Amino acid sequence: MKWRSYTTFERKISAIFKLDEETWLKHANPWSVWTRNTALPALVIAFWSRVWLGWWAVIPIIIAISWTYLNPRLFEKPKSTDNWASKSVLGERVWSNRDNVKIPDHHKRAPNILNIIAGIGAIFVIWSVYSLEIWPLIVGFSLVYCGKLWFLDRMVWLYEDMKHVQEYVKWLY
Repeated sequence: MKWRSYTTFERKISAIFKLDEETWLKHANPWSVWTRNTALPALVIAFWSRVWLGWWAVIPIIIAISWTYLNPRLFEKPKSTDNWASKSVLGERVWSNRDNVKIPDHHKRAPNILNIIAGIGAIFVIWSVYSLEIWPLIVGFSLVYCGKLWFLDRMVWLYEDMKHVQEYVKWLY
């Protein structure tokens, strides 16, 4: 399967991060999935550090952005993908390919709603970093992580419903 067709928004994002077949498999490692949750706090701290470091804050910002890019590449392919974290990544792949392989109707609405919730949270996070206020950061983190983790849980369910499809069978081992 080629991931060069950038029809879905998610495929456009994976193209920006240059996620190919090999990188997706590495990202399915549970260590990659769980440590990915450190990317947002790292970015927030890095941008917030402008208060303490001035222009030197560019260094932690570059490190945080690099971590976000490198995380899916740093880990080995998982020994097994038969676990919640791996299936969440496999489900994300199925979701991003929904324009090529039809997904069941009951999976079409919730992921979009959960992404909107996480997106609203991101607005609060950005506002908190700009204004240096804690309360929008707490609200933003809550919305981002609730939205994203619930989205991942939906992706596990999506993968479970789609794992019989020819191109997805080989992903579960």
